[in-house]
Amino acid sequence: QVQLVESGGGSVQAGGSLRLSCAASGRIFSTPVMGWYRQAPGKQRELVAAFTNIGSKNYANSVKDRFSISRDNAKNTVYLQMNSLKPEDTAVYYCNALISLMNYWGQGTQVTVSS
Repeated sequence: QVQLVESGGGSVQAGGSLRLSCAASGRIFSTPVMGWYRQAPGKQRELVAAFTNIGSKNYANSVKDRFSISRDNAKNTVYLQMNSLKPEDTAVYYCNALISLMNYWGQGTQVTVSS
């Protein structure tokens, strides 16, 4: 079994920054392909930023110039640095990992941005 543990969410004023972390642990025999998604109230879950299986990075257009995804493969950990946060970034942020063709989700961490 694989577990994803997220941390770093919280409340911040518009223009502020937060850094999310997600660590994968358990039966991991290959490098996870990891990313971040978010779901705002009443909306569908959407991609925020993710690595592809060849190591490139994909970003949602709405965050492209403000958020940055990075990873530490030795720790099976992915990070999301979020700068210049806006109220519309308010959502539950979920970590996702594709490991050996299996898809895993974290429990989610709340990010609230006030104006």
